[in-house]
Amino acid sequence: MHAGWLFNLALIFISGSAFADDDCLPYKLTPRVDLEFPTWSKEVVQPLRHMDLLHGNVVATMVDNYDIVADITNIEDGYCVALKSVYATVGYSDFLVQIDIRHQPNTCSYNAILSHEDEHIRAYLSVMDDNRKDLQDSIYRAANSITPIFVRNASDIDAAINELNAELQAHPDLILAKQKIKAAEEIRNKRVDQHDTGQTLRKCFE
Repeated sequence: MHAGWLFNLALIFISGSAFADDDCLPYKLTPRVDLEFPTWSKEVVQPLRHMDLLHGNVVATMVDNYDIVADITNIEDGYCVALKSVYATVGYSDFLVQIDIRHQPNTCSYNAILSHEDEHIRAYLSVMDDNRKDLQDSIYRAANSITPIFVRNASDIDAAINELNAELQAHPDLILAKQKIKAAEEIRNKRVDQHDTGQTLRKCFE
């Protein structure tokens, strides 16, 4: 009997919560979505341990931040917390270029490898440029699908905002858009390597 009472109480709580969320539907807003790319920087380093003499390396740091603004409406039994705006910053913030220490800076071989790695950086940046509209549309669809959350106490508003943000970032459209970006990264970086015959670097050793 005790277990059955707990089960019934849970059903009543869930039912009441769902009803309250439905009460917040009239307060749903058409979200504003702003997407920015971060300002990026490049650092060139030469690790003390030997690398591949003929190939450098680029490590790209991706920023994926979503700040949201919520609209709070006081209703009879509590508050409706609705998603109002999304300010997204998505893109590459830092590129770390690694070149073997045996190539002295500003020499022919050093500059040849650096030039090749700069091609990779341009490939990364082109991916974001070409996918900007798709990414922004995906963020909008994700944001527009989110319904307001009802909370009874003002102290629960921050948690509701965090829940809205988590729901936004877990939306399948947004996840798919970022997967497309990762796939495009691989394709374009492979293309850079395929188009480089190595002739420029070989001339440095002649």
